[in-house]
Amino acid sequence: MVHTAPESVRPELIWKPDPDLARLSTLASFTDYVREQYRTNIDDTLDYTALWQWSTDRIDEFWEAVWTFFGIDSATPYDSVLTAETMPGAQWFPGATVNYAEHLLSNDLHGQDALVCIREDGRRDTVSWDQLRRRVAALAATLRAVGVGRGDRVVGYLPPGQHAVIGLLAATSLGAIWSQCAQDFAAGAVIDRFGQLEPTVLIAADGYSYNGRRYDRRPEVHQVRAGLPTLTHTIVVDHHTDGAFSDTDDPGVLFWNGIVTAEAPLQFEKVPFDHPLWVLFSSGTTGLPKGIVHGHGGILLALLSLTGLHMDLREGDTLLWYTSTNWMMWNVVVSSLLTGATAVIYDGSPNYPDTTTLWRIADEQKVTFLGTSPGHLQACADAGITPAEQFDLSALRIVGSTGSPLPPSGYHWVRDHVGAHIQLSSPTGGTDVVTAFACSAPTTPVRPGEISARGLGMALQAWDSSGNEIVGGVGELVITKPIPSMPVFFWNDATGDRYRDAYFSTFPGVWRHGDWVTVTDEGSVVMHGRSDSTLNRHGVRLGSAEIYQAVEKLRQIEDSLIVGVDEPDGGYWMPLFVVLAPGSELNAELRESINAGIRSQASPRHVPDEIIEVRSLPHTRTGKKIEVPIKRILQGADREAVLSVDALDDPASVDQFVTLGGARRAERTAARLLER
Repeated sequence: MVHTAPESVRPELIWKPDPDLARLSTLASFTDYVREQYRTNIDDTLDYTALWQWSTDRIDEFWEAVWTFFGIDSATPYDSVLTAETMPGAQWFPGATVNYAEHLLSNDLHGQDALVCIREDGRRDTVSWDQLRRRVAALAATLRAVGVGRGDRVVGYLPPGQHAVIGLLAATSLGAIWSQCAQDFAAGAVIDRFGQLEPTVLIAADGYSYNGRRYDRRPEVHQVRAGLPTLTHTIVVDHHTDGAFSDTDDPGVLFWNGIVTAEAPLQFEKVPFDHPLWVLFSSGTTGLPKGIVHGHGGILLALLSLTGLHMDLREGDTLLWYTSTNWMMWNVVVSSLLTGATAVIYDGSPNYPDTTTLWRIADEQKVTFLGTSPGHLQACADAGITPAEQFDLSALRIVGSTGSPLPPSGYHWVRDHVGAHIQLSSPTGGTDVVTAFACSAPTTPVRPGEISARGLGMALQAWDSSGNEIVGGVGELVITKPIPSMPVFFWNDATGDRYRDAYFSTFPGVWRHGDWVTVTDEGSVVMHGRSDSTLNRHGVRLGSAEIYQAVEKLRQIEDSLIVGVDEPDGGYWMPLFVVLAPGSELNAELRESINAGIRSQASPRHVPDEIIEVRSLPHTRTGKKIEVPIKRILQGADREAVLSVDALDDPASVDQFVTLGGARRAERTAARLLER
């Protein structure tokens, strides 16, 4: 059953594709290819809606078309495209043997730049395609020499840059499994993740820079090594510190610079389609972060579709998407190389020394696709900059923004201050699939506050709690048909119970992602924030469990609760509520102790926006914290609509949050009226 909400006034279009330019896109060529090879009802090359409908009606034909159009090389023929449209358990291209790294590195590009790596202090490293291939081959030879083979785990504790790219490609070229953590994560948080994988090799930088400050991470590297007893070797990257790594006499310690200059043949291990490629970790909302495993073939297909068709990246393009190595967008940046584009990687704060940094790099590097976050775009607006006047952005075609919903004001700011000719792309996806469920395309228009279209091959709908589709109203984001890049499995989940519980427990056989969403009658998508307890600050998904571990160690704290609240103007508020032990006071000293503990035991990103004292916190009768209902109440939902007071240990404690949410919304409304 489909419920259609009453029609509402849609925002006016602020960008339309130029038909002549759209016909030059890779997507247009793909559409013509589909029209020639398959029986479709697509009459017009620029009819995205018809292409999307075919891609979801015939998902097997669509993904086979992606395979053949982009020329994926398999050493063995596949038996079929898809065994059955079931979730979980769909098997794609059984019989095929591929290698992600091989497909990425096997092109005819030589002298052109593959990577341009820029550090906050201005230093830059340019890596040509030939240099990239040689360095990957050299590192892979060393990994092979120390015993790394198919299925072994190689992990990176690295900032953005060539080292993280080369490490990923070298490990996966061998059929080994890659995983990485950003360097602002504390040693304990790194061990919580990597310890599950039992890695044999760690590649770690000695430090990183951020916001004008250098961070020496050698002590954390030592702690990580001590916490991973399965390690046989550590490869040290001399990146940011001036001193020496102390374990130079340890035969298990090798040094990057001496490895990547060696000569070695570039070889690739062909592996089955679903062979593990990398492990990305969930935020750790409850307990240890979950290790999400993706396969070589699924990632190849999904990211060729995303970067090649939707983002329209191709040889001669330059992508700069600001991201951390801990965010799935880093994997998208690396995968942009599949198209032959150049990846510009920035290692530092996007707001240092001021908010013009990314725009300046876009000017200098003639960037064609610039990706950032709503938080950064808002910071640029608040700073009063006008990139179109301050820089030469004539090469720039698209500005991307993801990580959280971009408010309409962000769309208008890009049009008015970056350029009316710029397409604004605000995709939504997730670590779970490392691609976009909804995004833009070269043939789709842009309305403020809306994501232009559902992604090709993405059978996305909004559902109510009874499993009915909603058009034009708010519902749960669900995917009703399988996608090749859905996780192969969760690490240490032999029965598959955790996997099924994560996505399929609400609607059996249908993927529930955990977002509130509206799908319009035209197929565009409006995001309303998370429907689960995952914290999502500027695109980086954070786990509340790590915050609780740090906070509740303090003797002054009896209980705590943290939530992330998406606000109507695009803001994101992340307050921490604490119940104090008798005799304790929430003074400046205790606030700093709380923040310092979170910063050192989790990461600076986990530090809350506010710390608020409450008399008590509600729990379920079994003692579980109720993060989602409290978040929804703070957003303005009726108490009765989001929780059953009979199921709580202290129903009266909810009153505090009803009052607080109302007061905060009134303050923000008054502030907006004053601004007018």
